[in-house]
Formats: sequence, C-alpha cells, structure tokens
Amino acid sequence: MPPNSAGIKQIAQNRKAYHDYAVLEKYEAGIELFGVEVKSVRQGNVNLRDAFCVVKDGELLVRGMRVSPYEKGNIFNRDPLRVKRLLMHKREIRRLHARVSQDGLTLIPLSVYLRGSLVKVELGLAKGKKLYDKREAEAARDAGREMGRSLKESGRRKDVDV
Repeated sequence: MPPNSAGIKQIAQNRKAYHDYAVLEKYEAGIELFGVEVKSVRQGNVNLRDAFCVVKDGELLVRGMRVSPYEKGNIFNRDPLRVKRLLMHKREIRRLHARVSQDGLTLIPLSVYLRGSLVKVELGLAKGKKLYDKREAEAARDAGREMGRSLKESGRRKDVDV
C-alpha cells in the first residue's frame, strides 16, 4: 500500500507481524464483508493481532481477524471472529498456495485500509523469525536510535558553540 496516497485511509495495522516474521512480498486483496461489518471497519473496530490466511478449496480465507460488532447493528451483527473470504484472482491464489505449501512460508494480513470506498487487506508472504533473529533486529534498531541521538546531540553542540 503506498503511504499517504490520495483516497487511502489506514484502518488497522498488524505491528506484531513485523516482529515475528520477515515479510518477503506484499499483496493487496479485497475482503468479503457484510453491511454492518463494513460500518464497523470504517469506525476502526478491527484487530489483526492473531490473524493468518489459508487457502482452502481454491479460496483465500483469513482466520482470527476480529471485526467487532457494530454498535447499532442489533440482529444483523455477525460473529466477530468468523472466517472471512479474501478476493484475489484465481492465478494469484494458486501461486500463493504453491509458495506457502512448498517453501514453508505463511500469509499474514499486515494492514486493513480503505481505497476509495472499498475495504482492502494488505497481505504479506512471510517467513517466521527465530528468537536470535528477533534479538538481532532489536539490537540493530537500538543501535540506530543511539546513533540518531548522538547525531542530534552533536548537532546541538555545534549550534551552541557558534
């Protein structure tokens, strides 16, 4: 998803996915929702924390994606954790299914956003990180922060000396 593009509004993001997985490729898919679910998504009532995607009978499904019930939805509300169908071309689904089954990769929903009036899901073809990979990434992030702080401090000192 291109950041800050016209007509795109970010609804939810799965930050834990970037910690637990190394994302190799990203894809965009539509999602099949019912009326009150769309209203709930527009309010931002979506949680992607434990969500994952599976291919079953040639269809791409997302499991564990929580769309909280719409407050004014009464009898039309659906189960918040129901399995939702993702909309992609059949050849793309077949290609993803082959990659997931052969290479030991997994499909993770990374974000949910509105493109115009349509609800879209950004999927990531990802490989699970080991514990040492997570530690390595955290150490690199901390080192980058420390360098940024020291550069900022050295910049301030130059301004003070002048």
